[in-house]
Amino acid sequence: MAVTPQAFPPRKRRPSAGAFVSPRLSDVELVQSLLQLSQEIASLRPFQYLLRSCSLSIARKVNLLAVLFEELLRKRAGYCSPSAVLCFEEMYILLQRIKTLIEDCSNGSKMWLLLQVELVSDSFRELNADLTTSLDVFPVGEAELGDDVEELVDLIKNQRSRAGARVDPRDDDLRRGVLAMLDGIAREVVPDQAQLAAAFEGLGLRDSSSCGQEMESLEEEVQNQSDEKAKSQAIALIGLVRYAKCVLYGGSTPPKRPAEFRLRKSASSIAFPADFRCPITLDLMRDPVVVATGQTYDRESISLWIQSGHNTCPKTGQTLAHSDLIPNRALKNLISLWCREQKIPFEAAGDAARASGGGGARSKAAIEATKMTVSFLLRKLRGGPPAEVADGIVHELRALAKSDSESRAFIAEAGAIPQLVRYLGSDVASEYPSLQVNAITTILNLSILDANKARIMETDGALNGVIEVLRTGTTWEAKGNAAATIFSLSGVHSHMKRLGRKTRVVRGLMDLARDGHGSARRDALAAILNLAGDREAVANLLEEGMVEMVCDVMESLQDEAVTILEAVVKRGGLVAVAAAYCAIRKLGRVLREGSERARESAAATLVMICRKGGPDAVVELATMPGIERVIWELMGTGTGRAKRKAASLLRTLRRWAAGLVDGDPVDPDYTTNVTATRIMLPS
Repeated sequence: MAVTPQAFPPRKRRPSAGAFVSPRLSDVELVQSLLQLSQEIASLRPFQYLLRSCSLSIARKVNLLAVLFEELLRKRAGYCSPSAVLCFEEMYILLQRIKTLIEDCSNGSKMWLLLQVELVSDSFRELNADLTTSLDVFPVGEAELGDDVEELVDLIKNQRSRAGARVDPRDDDLRRGVLAMLDGIAREVVPDQAQLAAAFEGLGLRDSSSCGQEMESLEEEVQNQSDEKAKSQAIALIGLVRYAKCVLYGGSTPPKRPAEFRLRKSASSIAFPADFRCPITLDLMRDPVVVATGQTYDRESISLWIQSGHNTCPKTGQTLAHSDLIPNRALKNLISLWCREQKIPFEAAGDAARASGGGGARSKAAIEATKMTVSFLLRKLRGGPPAEVADGIVHELRALAKSDSESRAFIAEAGAIPQLVRYLGSDVASEYPSLQVNAITTILNLSILDANKARIMETDGALNGVIEVLRTGTTWEAKGNAAATIFSLSGVHSHMKRLGRKTRVVRGLMDLARDGHGSARRDALAAILNLAGDREAVANLLEEGMVEMVCDVMESLQDEAVTILEAVVKRGGLVAVAAAYCAIRKLGRVLREGSERARESAAATLVMICRKGGPDAVVELATMPGIERVIWELMGTGTGRAKRKAASLLRTLRRWAAGLVDGDPVDPDYTTNVTATRIMLPS
């Protein structure tokens, strides 16, 4: 008897398209497939904590069936009548379902399985009964089996599912206990530690590592659920497991890495394709949207830009006709596909909101569990624990602050920021570098919430602590996350102005961008780009040698460097950039060799420089060998904006070659030199 899909609990993965249909195989191949399936099921590890009796019963029956299939294969021919073939095809479907159900129960969340234990138990009982029924119609006499095998078949038939409780009493008691704890948490009742320990022991969640894996499984379950009530329940379980993890087993830290690796490589130093990066943050776009000018940005960053009072496109400088943000679903799908191929986790912004309880999925139990966890961790932190213990506590706060906005609000409201500031200093980092990394990363995660930006800026010592990590942090990861924190804080215009006026901030970012490693340099450049939104900050950046720094990093971080130059030129830095001939020549090289986005930005920057930077700037560009051919190619292959800027550049160079730039005579020696080497192009 085939089992209906409704009999199975929500699945974490889907079987192949042909897994639950009768195979089109010869008699021998069909029996061979049945033998292989039965052996695979028999080899699966038996359940240790939940549904033991159900799984053992069906595994024993399948193991006995393997003997039948082996006997049939030994006969080799003449044993499969049409009725036997139909029976075997039905068995094939049943064995596929049994294998899939066992694998799902073994690989999924234990907590979720516990809450679904009645449904899953019924599925095992139904499959067990259907397997016996399929043997009832098997023509034993036609198969000419040996006496011992016939007796074995009769034994399997007689092993009917026995009447009795649907669920093992132990499993049912455990389920009721967990539900009672969730109900108590929703009423703000702290779970009894002994009961909590007994429940987690009964599920095999006996240390911090197993609890962490359980939380990951539950997060996947949230993504797989379409029903809001089921999502809410899974999210509440995540809160319970996180609380128990901290209370029962203490904080945990990631596996320690070699010191050289920690010093030289940031955790997120993956080279994303340029088209997948947001022009504002230079980070991977999670939710790409198109603005009125046709440019694409990550929704979060462009929303912050608009909310800060800007009405222009950050990339083109054009005034936005409207503030509507149109989802770029095609690009989002490409990013998701690329991340899957690279085995990089990709969570779209909407998915993150849903996973963390957005859209009404977050229950009272989940909220109170989070508050209890935060309260417990901060009580331990205020007690002045040893640095090693503090490292684990801060790491837990770091993970919690990354999960969702409500958690960020709870952590900050509970007074975590002053506690974290204590661990930013170089005295702590010299002995426990991971503690400094965890502290600065937690502050970074907290700063994502707008309300927390003001809290960080107003907390005594917080900003100075971030700056100290930026300038003297022990690891590149710490420095990079300090730069990312400054980037996040500068999303508020008043904070941007305050940060841009601080010489220590500017110098720290410049040094990190020039001398840093991996993504730490990109974090620094992203922060510099944000600060370049303020004219006073631009003056400070230029005074500290920003143009020279950008020229130094342009070969390795081309897109980021060119975008910064364009922003600086727009906001009062044109003369300084035009005077730096190395910048003009490097921009010319980008026109020839850069990515599509970099070439567009370089062309726009050069147009502004040539228009207002004086004839010397035009001469510097015009004397580059083959520059007109490069510009002409850009006019044919670039983006719409790149084509317009390239055409403007070409007109400027031809006016210069004719002896006039903005109406001013040009030294004829320059004109002669360039005219002799320039490529004559059609008008």
